Amino acid sequence: MAVSGSSGSRADNGYGSQQPRRRKGPGALATAYLVIYNVVMTAGWLVIAVGLVRAYLAKGSYHSLYYSIEKPLKFFQTGALLEEYLLIAKYLPGIVPSSVVLTAFQVMSRVFLTWAVTHSVKEVQTEDSVLLFVVAWTITEIIRYSFYTFSLLNHLPYLIKWARYTLFIVLYPMGVTGELLTIYAALPFVRQSGLYSISLPNKYNFSFDYYTFLILVMISYIPIFPQLYFHMLHQRRKVLSHTEEHKKSE
Repeated sequence: MAVSGSSGSRADNGYGSQQPRRRKGPGALATAYLVIYNVVMTAGWLVIAVGLVRAYLAKGSYHSLYYSIEKPLKFFQTGALLEEYLLIAKYLPGIVPSSVVLTAFQVMSRVFLTWAVTHSVKEVQTEDSVLLFVVAWTITEIIRYSFYTFSLLNHLPYLIKWARYTLFIVLYPMGVTGELLTIYAALPFVRQSGLYSISLPNKYNFSFDYYTFLILVMISYIPIFPQLYFHMLHQRRKVLSHTEEHKKSE
């Protein structure tokens, strides 16, 4: 699911007392490409953040702010699909060890929520729950892509590392709540319109009920979100405790 946070991967392996041998990182050209990619993504999510703030100040209300950032949100969230290629190519794991399965799940679920729910069911775009997950995603992604950028450059500020492994404690539940409420709000409209559903009989002898599918998507959060959340809590203890031990030894 589109579990916020982080995001980001959205779940990075930490550093144990005996660190495993790091994968060989990408070469200079690949590193430059990855840095540019992460800088662009950081800038993109900053644009979304600024757009939200400007729209709020102009309207004096947080309602229906989705329309002010709809286009950049679709563009940069869909752009995260490129991250799937980077993970499969094993570039990012060489710099920032990541859970490929969890990262792939989060990226695909966020793209799904962006296009197959929020874009496709126009009626939910005014729901406050959309703003809830958009804000959670935005903060998470700014931190996450900054984290990747500085890690690639081997100059990771402690503040960014701390934010990466701390703010998810609030942002993940916030994002998940917004996502679930948005899907739930979409259900009546999907059922009424038959959106993306295929009924029998047809020449393919195949049926698909999008309404039921969305319910199954919501149910899938039950096993997946706790796994991701507690994984990140575990990584937080390992990463930040390792950093503190390193500072004390200096």
